[in-house]
Amino acid sequence: MPTPLHDETLLSIAERIRRREVTSLAVTQAQLDRIAALDGLYRSYTTVTRDHALARAERADRETALGISRGPLHGVPVAVKDLCDTTFAPTAAGGTLRRNHVPSADATVVARLEQGGAVILGKLSMTEGAYTSHHPDNPGPLNPWSRDHWVGSSSTGSGAATAARLCYASLGSDTGGSIRFPSATCGLTGLKPTWGRVSRHGIFPLAASLDHVGPMARSAADAAAVLGVIAGADPADPTALQAPVDSYLEAVGRPIRGITVGIDRRFVSEGIDPEVVAALDAVEAALRACGARIREIAFPPTDRLVRGWIPFCSVETALAHQDSYPLHRDAYGPDLAALIDQGRGVTGAELGAIFHERLAFTGALAALFEEVDLILVPTMPVPIPSLSRMSEYGQDPEVLLRILRFTAPFNFSGTPTITLPAGIDAAGLPLSVQLAGRPLSEALLCQAGHAFQQVTDWHARRPPGLP
Repeated sequence: MPTPLHDETLLSIAERIRRREVTSLAVTQAQLDRIAALDGLYRSYTTVTRDHALARAERADRETALGISRGPLHGVPVAVKDLCDTTFAPTAAGGTLRRNHVPSADATVVARLEQGGAVILGKLSMTEGAYTSHHPDNPGPLNPWSRDHWVGSSSTGSGAATAARLCYASLGSDTGGSIRFPSATCGLTGLKPTWGRVSRHGIFPLAASLDHVGPMARSAADAAAVLGVIAGADPADPTALQAPVDSYLEAVGRPIRGITVGIDRRFVSEGIDPEVVAALDAVEAALRACGARIREIAFPPTDRLVRGWIPFCSVETALAHQDSYPLHRDAYGPDLAALIDQGRGVTGAELGAIFHERLAFTGALAALFEEVDLILVPTMPVPIPSLSRMSEYGQDPEVLLRILRFTAPFNFSGTPTITLPAGIDAAGLPLSVQLAGRPLSEALLCQAGHAFQQVTDWHARRPPGLP
């Protein structure tokens, strides 16, 4: 039987639109109909921009008829996290204070998606302010793999919508793991670029020096296509890197023979659930079969660094909200308010100590990348937790710190990572791993991720019972 439109990959549907086998308008209408029929189950969208999307799809079809293609996203329906400024829909950043705020300019990533011909279906739900929990007035999305299990944090709508085939890819943001967690829990490929590789202009911050914006997709190749459109220098964001943008899609498909992958067996197994370790071992074997060299390494110490993530994040979050907090404290949910209160009380000495720990880790990691090309680690130390287990999340710092073990260090260093589906656990839910690379190695990460996905099919699994 032919593959339903919604089950096509981003690149395959883009190619069908380019060949005029199907119109962008038909694909967009099908996605809008699917959202209307199914998103009541998943609550992934905060706003569906129906009229805007249909108008952009019609424009894409007119251009296709004239032989014009804006690139690999031309005519393809995607969606963006609701901290990306949009002139055609409110940007609430997961809260209630800004629920009617319609920005006067698009975020750079939104403008680049539309310049690349993408059709934006709407804004995706997220935790309040991109921290750990949803505002009490905003029920969060549910995981298409299991409505009783965690959908990740904070790009929750991006994970749910992409997994439920309610868009072909989405944008998320990541301050401590928020591209990687919902990618892991929803069986997706998530790409956290180098800090500064993607402009943050028009992105509501959680902690500016830790925030990364990147794609969440169904494959490494699809993620490469999206990153190629949104990456690059930006006059509106002085922290955006000036380095030329690599041809990420060209890198996909190159062999990885001879690439060196480092693994610290103690770091990735001590205190880690056996199912996670088994999945990591299988990924190692698959990479070795693809020609990669595996090298034993000693990963830099991270315990003190990870413990510094909450106070460091709290200071930058307090800065981000200083115009509205505590003036409008009643509009804030308890977890985000507590974080800001903590940030307002952190001393300069405490912050300086964390900053020095950050510098030491970043330097040690850079030295390690002189020995290896990539590093293999889990995404999470445990299989996907149940919602009842995660009710402690944001309330018990130890739970949060354990979850952050393999993610937060790479936010401190600004290191790019790719999250890859890597198995199915005993409960029938996705397992995942990360590959991390040196700064600006996104092309290599996509190359390695694609090579792994050519010899496995975990990324092609769809949630059981998905309509």
